[in-house]
This record gives sequence, structure tokens and C-alpha cells, in this order.
Amino acid sequence: MAAAQPLPNRLQLQARLAERTPLRYTPAGMAAQDVVLEHESMQVEAGGQRLATLRLKAVAFGVQAEQLAKLALGSELLCQGFLVSAPRGRHVVFHIQAFRLYQESDHGCLST
Repeated sequence: MAAAQPLPNRLQLQARLAERTPLRYTPAGMAAQDVVLEHESMQVEAGGQRLATLRLKAVAFGVQAEQLAKLALGSELLCQGFLVSAPRGRHVVFHIQAFRLYQESDHGCLST
């Protein structure tokens, strides 16, 4: 019997870089950057407009971590990655696999 294909766990989010801890390194020597992202937008739900706000813990590793460490707080980003539960399941963490500075002309697409 073939193994079941995993279901997609992909998130693309336009957000502001709200907080950043100092760049750290894993025991294996890989750069790791912990950040907090903030998002605000108007969304359509049940036929009406709704203000959607979000504050989300995120982490990036390797080159992405090193690049995030250099950005100014308040930078608007378009990020792509996946979600996991934090240790002990207390909250969700967004693992950023790709990002770039957000531009008003963006149409919500980030190619990896």
C-alpha cells in the first residue's frame, strides 16, 4: 500500500515586521531569526466586510534568517512558508521559507 500524500500546509501573508530578536544560531550552526509579524486587512465574510488583524510569531532559517536580520522594523513583507505548533502546543509559528519586500503593485504572488 502506498503512503498517503501529505496535505498542503502553505501560507502566503503580507505583513509588517513588528518585532525581531537578535540573530541566533542553531547547534548545527545555521542562522535562525525569530520575528513577530502583524497583518491588517479588510476581508469579505458571510457577505459583509470584516477587519482582519493578526499578530503571528514566525521564524526563518539560513539565508532567509540573515536577510530578515538586516531589515528595518516596520518593513512590509510578502512571506511564504508553513505553519507548525510551537513546543508544548501553546501557539502557532509561521516558518518563513521565502519573502520579499511588499510593493503596492503586488497582486499577492510570491514565486519560490
